[in-house]
Amino acid sequence: MPAPIPPTATPATVSKLGYVGFETPDVDRMVDYYTKILDFVVVEQSADEAYLTTNFDHHAVVVKKGGVKPRSFVGYEVFGELSDVADKLRAVGLTVDRRSDIAPSTPDVLVLEEPTTGVPIHLYDQQSGSGVDGYTPIRPTKLGHVAAFVDALGPLQDFYQDLLGFRWSDTIGDFFVFLRCNSDHHAANFMASKKLSGLHHIAYEMRDLNHLQTMLDHLARNDYRLDWGPGRHGAGHNIFTYHKDPDGNNIELFTQLDVIHDEAKGYWEPRPWHNEFPQYPKTWEVDAVAVNSWGPINPALIDH
Repeated sequence: MPAPIPPTATPATVSKLGYVGFETPDVDRMVDYYTKILDFVVVEQSADEAYLTTNFDHHAVVVKKGGVKPRSFVGYEVFGELSDVADKLRAVGLTVDRRSDIAPSTPDVLVLEEPTTGVPIHLYDQQSGSGVDGYTPIRPTKLGHVAAFVDALGPLQDFYQDLLGFRWSDTIGDFFVFLRCNSDHHAANFMASKKLSGLHHIAYEMRDLNHLQTMLDHLARNDYRLDWGPGRHGAGHNIFTYHKDPDGNNIELFTQLDVIHDEAKGYWEPRPWHNEFPQYPKTWEVDAVAVNSWGPINPALIDH
């Protein structure tokens, strides 16, 4: 297993994507979807909220009573002491609240606002355990990435790279950027749009093609149909499928995402389906190869 990327000179250095929050008018319906369809485990639940996980962390998904509001907050694990991180973020002019009431598993959390979107970003050093031991044949391995529509890429890219230690992985045209916080190709990606806002999609990782196929057969048995895929993205080269959850949010299930094991060399670990050898981060032309090298494009998911 590759060692974690060490902290950078940025005020905070994110080590992984931890969790994402959803507001929903029907908590029970969303819990049913995550437990019966995606095979997540409920760790804690009340009438108005639920904490669900895929692995040993207390939660990867938080569902709260409200309107339909996906990506209502996003949590990232960071290197280092939170006091030091808070001091460094405040020193560059950011408003940072330190709170102990965010979640039962993370009693110490820094909360700041993502620029232009206002989405709360949670920074924490670790979660308590979920008590989940091992995996079932269906359950995704982890929350992989979160994608959102934004007014402009510049402020978001600067925020994530200059303040949170993310690194640039790829861009499609001048409107879709992919950012990584560890060896995975992306944990956050943003699409610039003047007409759309909010969530683009949430993605969960499957171990391999057999695991993905097992999940797709399970979706079909439960009357969940794919909106797009299977296909292979160009940027990131992951095999993808997309379907909608009960609130209409786009859910990606993927496998074979690109990884960088050596930041000093800077190229993606070689794969036979790469476009160049070695394959480095780059700006992709806006064409089918960048979006789906196997076949059709879903206009709804690239519309901006």
